[in-house]
Amino acid sequence: MSRRCELTGTGVLTGNNVSHANNKTKRRFLPNLQKKRIWVAEEGRWITVKATAKAIRTLDKKGYKAMMKELAS
Repeated sequence: MSRRCELTGTGVLTGNNVSHANNKTKRRFLPNLQKKRIWVAEEGRWITVKATAKAIRTLDKKGYKAMMKELAS
């Protein structure tokens, strides 16, 4: 499965490790993905999403329906 947030679409970023001697090697910045069960009142069921910690905080504030509406537009 890909390392991508299902709510915001945030994925892996790339960059460099830089040593004291200024040698550069490639590295990856991974998103802080968590699995979370969410109760969707409109559907009357639980769903499991793989989302970043930031997206989960936004989900608590706005709600699932509002986030899906934003994602669709």
